[in-house]
Amino acid sequence: MLTRLKFLTAGESHGQGLLGILDGIPAGLEISEDYIGIQLARRQMGYGRGGRMKIEKDRARIWGGVRHGLSLGAPVGLIVRNKDWENWTKKMSVSPVDDEIRKVTLPRPGHADLAGVQKYGFDDIRNVLERSSARETTMRVALGSVCRKLLEDVGIEVGSHVVEIHDVKDQSAIPDDLSPNQLSDNVDASPVRCLDKDAEAAMMATIDDAKKTGDSVGGIFEVIAAGLPYGLGAHTQWDRKLQTRISAMMMSVNAFKGIEVGGGFGGAEKFGSEVHDEIGHDGKKFTRYSNNAGGIEGGMSNAQPIVLRMAMKPIPTLIKPLRSVDIHTKEEKDAHKERTDSCAVPAASIIAESMLCFVLTDALLEKFGGDSMEQLKAHMKASAKY
Repeated sequence: MLTRLKFLTAGESHGQGLLGILDGIPAGLEISEDYIGIQLARRQMGYGRGGRMKIEKDRARIWGGVRHGLSLGAPVGLIVRNKDWENWTKKMSVSPVDDEIRKVTLPRPGHADLAGVQKYGFDDIRNVLERSSARETTMRVALGSVCRKLLEDVGIEVGSHVVEIHDVKDQSAIPDDLSPNQLSDNVDASPVRCLDKDAEAAMMATIDDAKKTGDSVGGIFEVIAAGLPYGLGAHTQWDRKLQTRISAMMMSVNAFKGIEVGGGFGGAEKFGSEVHDEIGHDGKKFTRYSNNAGGIEGGMSNAQPIVLRMAMKPIPTLIKPLRSVDIHTKEEKDAHKERTDSCAVPAASIIAESMLCFVLTDALLEKFGGDSMEQLKAHMKASAKY
């Protein structure tokens, strides 16, 4: 779904580390490991995280594509080393080992375990679970941070907040004058990344209850992008529509099970006159009296904020495991247990920000082009409409 950008990640959850390559970034973009580190630290926060986050202090090293703090127009390469690797050198060795390594044979309901071993013919589920782990999203956030920096340099901001964990909802309205960056700054101070303090306390209590019973909880979060011009995406083909590209990118993330654009499913219960955003003009530009479309009409950005909601299912690795069947003996037993989180919804909202940054950067480069940041900015100054 990306037309101007390409990115790849590699690496396993308990392997030596994660690798990432991002191709298509123009020359002249300021990139630093410190900037990327800010976003990686945001991904690691959140109430309900497990023991792994106490071990890892993720730091991305720039491996290529940058010189003296500026992108070269070449692929940007990043590496994030796993500190926990020192405890897994034999279990996850690249080379054969003489030691007998215990195989994982009890698939977890809701995880990639059973489908993966059936697909590839493995006799050890670890060959699947290591790559299907959400640890991989560390590199997505690192690479997405490069895209975020490009967007910020042309006046586009991306932020998010949690609106529901399990059955506890934060129904706070976002002030009209609060930018996406300001929104994120506000909710980053909350352990669950929500606006309302009463909802925060109730969400944390719900997570505590789940942890006590060996369970997990999911939730819903909202991602917002502002400062966009008209015309990112296109109406002309199904795969060029902006909502198509965003949805595909979001649904590629572990445990994301649903997406709404703007009013989403709520619009199905209303009349058309209640849903569609009336158009005005302030003497300089077109305006809207509402934003039920969520910033996208006809597959294109309409210069209003893009508003998305994603639903994340509860994490499938449970301390109190569900029933399963051993893939070797076919005996009924409890599913495999790994170190896990009780809730990762706050972290998931940060991951979703990065996924949106990939799509918006790609669409921006598709529309305005340029081999350098100087050219991109000149093209936008000459033709972007807001």
